[in-house]
Amino acid sequence: MRALIQRASQARVEVGGATIGEIGPGLLVLICAMQGDTKAEADKLAAKIARLRIFKDDEGRMNRSVLDIHGAALVVSQFTLAADTSRGNRPGFSAAAPPDEGERLYEYFASALQQQGIPVATGRFGADMAVSLTNDGPVTIWMDTNS
Repeated sequence: MRALIQRASQARVEVGGATIGEIGPGLLVLICAMQGDTKAEADKLAAKIARLRIFKDDEGRMNRSVLDIHGAALVVSQFTLAADTSRGNRPGFSAAAPPDEGERLYEYFASALQQQGIPVATGRFGADMAVSLTNDGPVTIWMDTNS
């Protein structure tokens, strides 16, 4: 699985002009299931993200996790994280999991993150979404369970 994690002071996702998911301080997690991914990768990634120390402590150092700050996560499916740009100018997405498997793993990941003790809001798999956030820092972290 691939994830792009952004530390946010707030984040929101809209579909058709209506807000369907929103958080205050926490993480915006853009997530992509890759071909061959399993629930084990989703569990591993959820545990890692829950404990990722990217929030400031009292001394201003990144030493606290989303759990430590009692933050939330907005989880949004993003198959374009599977983009292969090695040839030509049009990215290929064949490394992404097929849609039915991608949706199943996306939903499983969101529930696995929630089981870590983090309040989770979500986007809508396969929908045309408008995602907005205030990136705090800015802090943006790329994670891939296969590397």
